[in-house]
Amino acid sequence: MRKLLYTTVFFSGLVSLAVEMAASRLLGNYFGTSNLVWASIIGLILIYLTVGYFLGGWWSDRSPHFSTFFRVLVWGAFTVGLIPLISRPILRLASDAFSQYQLGTLFGSFTAVMVLFSIPVTLLGMASPFAIRLAIEDTTQAGKVSGRIYAISTLGSFIGTFLPTLLLIPLIGTYRTFLVISGLLLIVAFYGLWRTINLKAILMYAWMPLVLILLAIFGTMGTDKSTPGLVYEGESAYNYIQVQNVDGYMLLKLNEGEGYHSIYKPDQLFYGGPWEQVLAAPFYNPAPYALSNVKRIAIVGLAAGTTARQATAVYGDIPIDGYEIDPLIVSVARKYFDMNEPNLNVIIQDGRVGLEHSTNKYQIISVDAYRPPYIPWQLTTREFFQIVYDHLTPDGTMVINVGRSLTDRSLINGLYNTIRSVFPSAYIVDIPNTFNSIIYATVQPTNSANLAANYEVLSNQQGVNPLLLQVLQVALENSQPLPSLNPKTVYTDDRAPIEWVTNRMILDFVFSNQVEKLQ
Repeated sequence: MRKLLYTTVFFSGLVSLAVEMAASRLLGNYFGTSNLVWASIIGLILIYLTVGYFLGGWWSDRSPHFSTFFRVLVWGAFTVGLIPLISRPILRLASDAFSQYQLGTLFGSFTAVMVLFSIPVTLLGMASPFAIRLAIEDTTQAGKVSGRIYAISTLGSFIGTFLPTLLLIPLIGTYRTFLVISGLLLIVAFYGLWRTINLKAILMYAWMPLVLILLAIFGTMGTDKSTPGLVYEGESAYNYIQVQNVDGYMLLKLNEGEGYHSIYKPDQLFYGGPWEQVLAAPFYNPAPYALSNVKRIAIVGLAAGTTARQATAVYGDIPIDGYEIDPLIVSVARKYFDMNEPNLNVIIQDGRVGLEHSTNKYQIISVDAYRPPYIPWQLTTREFFQIVYDHLTPDGTMVINVGRSLTDRSLINGLYNTIRSVFPSAYIVDIPNTFNSIIYATVQPTNSANLAANYEVLSNQQGVNPLLLQVLQVALENSQPLPSLNPKTVYTDDRAPIEWVTNRMILDFVFSNQVEKLQ
């Protein structure tokens, strides 16, 4: 019987962490993956587990029976499986609230969904103290037994950390992941009831797996979000992915869907966004700068290849190395965004790691890997920008896309300071009608007058793609004054408070009622 107890503790630990990881994906699809969301999930689940530990210890003293233990786990397993059914309409409401900036509804939806986890997680938390009470037959062995049970439970939690992220969510999606882990623990609990009581005890709960099976078949039908023009929806180990068709434009949206990461229309190249502004980068070098000087480009954050398509149209079939960590995004891009340029070398790898180990040198390196409005901190540090600098040619330029609000430019200023600790010259361009700014940084010392001089030269040349002239005009008309250098505001691998800065920017957005328009 002790082996059965240990096995049950292992699976309860597995399911506890699997629920936490699946919860992060479930909520991240609607509320984002910031540290605030993660802290809320982890903090509240720890509170629920704390309550479970207390109740488990109390209840096990009042009813120290295996039958009670397994009944608790039966209900814990079943209520885990109910989370997708109950949360879906609430999360659909949250999705609509996000798109319309209804912050009260958004906060209420988040709170309601987190409350859903209270019952199953509390019941799962009761498992370890209950198991310890049942396993201790000799008080002189209490420490040894307790340590063994917590070790086994923790080992199960270790497996539960990776099972949803690496296998279940990419394979069957977030909703069915809850159903699978629910069913897994339900099987173990049923087996325990059969071993400790009889088959009749199981028949009392036979309706539970039937409900879960019906939920798996019918309860998860349809799309996760009520998105107009949705043509694709899928999940990978990294992202919840949507492709949306709006008036003939294919849009790539990730996770909460705030902003879009790529855009495609077969007969159009200019979209008034950050993608095409990458093309202006080399023209901060002294004039006249020839198009033929651009021989290789790197894109950190390839997404669905909007910039790669535009760069090919302007610079020809030069090699483009596109770093994209998510293989499903690449697959979606090839199907829906025609990302099939023969000169595009797709590298499925973390952008910083891939670039650091590249043997190539580039005239342009574009960094656009952030999830609006959060930019990965490891792509904002002096050490990262040194990696970029080392992989640029003497006439090379880095381009980075940065988020801002209409009144808060602290993230831009901090990144500018950090970039200038590595690069001798840098420039800032605000993209009209968006919350995006572009920072350009050149390897050699340059001045802003070079851009206007190159625009003049290119305007009088034959065969220059009009897209490039349009991009240069946007850069010239929207160039911004440069902030004063402040050596205290330099982000490093040791200290880069990016989300702190971004959270403050979001609060500024919330209280000023700013709304970004889709162009």
